[in-house]
Amino acid sequence: MNGPLAAVCSVVLLGGTLWFAMVRPRGLPEAVVAVPAAGVVLALGLTSPAEAGRRVAEILPTMGFLAAILLVGHLAAAEGVFTWLGGELAEICRGRPRRLLVLTFVAAAAVTAVLSLDATVVLLTPVVLATSEKLRLTARPHVYACVHLANSASTLFPVSNLTNLLAFAASGLTFAGFTALMALPWLVTIAVELGAFAWFFRTDLRQPATRPAYEHRQAPKFTLIVLAVMLVGFATGQLVHVEPAWVAALAALVLAVRALAERRIRPWQVLTEASPLLILFVLALAVVVEAVDGHVLGGLLRTVLPDTAGLPQLLLTAAVAAVLANLVNNLPATLILLSALGAHPDPGVLLAVLLGVNIGPNATYLGSLATLLWRRVLSRPGHRPATGEFLRLGALTTPLSLVAATCVLWLVR
Repeated sequence: MNGPLAAVCSVVLLGGTLWFAMVRPRGLPEAVVAVPAAGVVLALGLTSPAEAGRRVAEILPTMGFLAAILLVGHLAAAEGVFTWLGGELAEICRGRPRRLLVLTFVAAAAVTAVLSLDATVVLLTPVVLATSEKLRLTARPHVYACVHLANSASTLFPVSNLTNLLAFAASGLTFAGFTALMALPWLVTIAVELGAFAWFFRTDLRQPATRPAYEHRQAPKFTLIVLAVMLVGFATGQLVHVEPAWVAALAALVLAVRALAERRIRPWQVLTEASPLLILFVLALAVVVEAVDGHVLGGLLRTVLPDTAGLPQLLLTAAVAAVLANLVNNLPATLILLSALGAHPDPGVLLAVLLGVNIGPNATYLGSLATLLWRRVLSRPGHRPATGEFLRLGALTTPLSLVAATCVLWLVR
């Protein structure tokens, strides 16, 4: 199938897949619609089996890493890492709202960088919410910090976000090289976000310090050491030709054996917490995106995207990536943009794409699945985020963060 009808069918299939993933009626897995949609794409000839197979083969190793790091995050939670972290936040901030906000930024940035944005949204957000309530402080600034940094602080390591993993192989960079280029943009992004939060939530942050009782918890040293060794393994593994997926898998294995021996988790959870249905969703989504790229956006983006890395070109690239992420979600946006950039893109342009698809989703709920998941985490009455407030905060922080990070990327590359 070719022509306008193929374009319409491709867009409808992608739109339906994303709508279902965002709404998840009755809590059904995203793959329930994504897999049949991929089958329809192949049945209608919107993309060839060979092209679909090539796309799936390209991202399959990345999916292996994703499964391992999701399991590591769950096992870290089972070992009490996030409960301990919440206790440390409460103890150090001593009831001061501004100090708690800074500490939440530090914790969210670190968790996002090491364990990926999903850990920040699913595991850290409830802990920060509970800590705020225990300290009798307004939770809004602190839980908003979790979702913003889950997106914008996911630019540091190749392993911090699935979008980074998808782009890393095409970048031609080592783990250390990627991190060195993104470190200063990452720090600048966090600083800009913190300044914007301090102004936006200035009334909440003037709340007087409280003096609640808090319980000191013993640090889960074994798990923290495993996480630290895993991070070192990410940075040095390529020197001995060991991919990050194997490092994450080894860390997951060590933590799983310990958790099973101590009966903290059940054997079936080792499989379910690796999110096989999420992996299946991403693979099916890649096939649907291949059709959209071939019939709708690919040609336009190849015309618009630059192949040089001057400052105007990087700003344009980041802006296009941010807009596309908020139109079709950042995961399919990354797949489409990678296809448009070709096999050997300029590393600076590729990193600008990542700034766009990672920082840009803070502008709307639709930009990132992590944002939608965060909203679900806060679904109980009294904690549901207001759409207008979310959009106003995004309008303040997203352009400032994206422009600042892109300018710094241009300076350091």
